[in-house]
Amino acid sequence: MQEIIQRTANGNNVISLETANLEKRFVHVQGKIEHECAFEFALAMHHLNCISEKPITVLINSPGGSVDAGLLMYDVIQASPAPVKVVVLGSASSMAAVLFATGQHGRFLLPNSKLMLHEPLLGCPIGGNTTSIKTISDNLLATRDKINNILAKHTGKTMQEIEEVTRQEHYFTAAESVEFGLADRVISFAELVNNELK
Repeated sequence: MQEIIQRTANGNNVISLETANLEKRFVHVQGKIEHECAFEFALAMHHLNCISEKPITVLINSPGGSVDAGLLMYDVIQASPAPVKVVVLGSASSMAAVLFATGQHGRFLLPNSKLMLHEPLLGCPIGGNTTSIKTISDNLLATRDKINNILAKHTGKTMQEIEEVTRQEHYFTAAESVEFGLADRVISFAELVNNELK
C-alpha cells in the first residue's frame, strides 16, 4: 500500500494513497473482483454518500472476477444518490468491463485503455450427478442472460448484438468502446486530474 505525507495544521500525517483519494471522492476498483473487495467498495460508497451527494469518481483497472461480487457493486453504483462517474485506467475485463459500461453519469477511458467482454465462465470443476450438472448449467445460462440484459440496457444494443460480442473474448480499444456504446468519451489524464470529466 502506497503511503503519502499529508500536511495539516497539527503537523504531518502519514496516510495511504487510497485514503487520500477517498477524501477527494475517488474510489478504486483494482485487481480481481471478489466478495471482500466488493464489500469494501460498498462501504466506501456508503461512507461518501453519507458525507455528501457530490459526484464520486470510480477508477477501474481490473481483470474482472466474481459475477455475484460484481453485481453487488453494480447495485451500489446504480442506486447511489451521489452521481457516479467511472474511468478505466489501463484495462477492464469481464465483470469489470460490465461495471464500467453501466456507469450512468459518465464513462471515460484513457486513449490506450481497453475493455474485454465474454460470457460468464465456470469457476470450478464440474462434479456431481446429472441433476446437479444441469442445475449448474441452468444457473450459468441465467447469469449470462442477466449480464447480457444489463449490457443491452446500458449500451442501447440489442440482446443479439450483445450475445455476438460476448460469445467469445472480445477486445475493444478505447475508440471502439465509445463506438459500441460501452463508453462515453476518451479523455486525457490531465482532464481527470483537473476534474474536467463532462
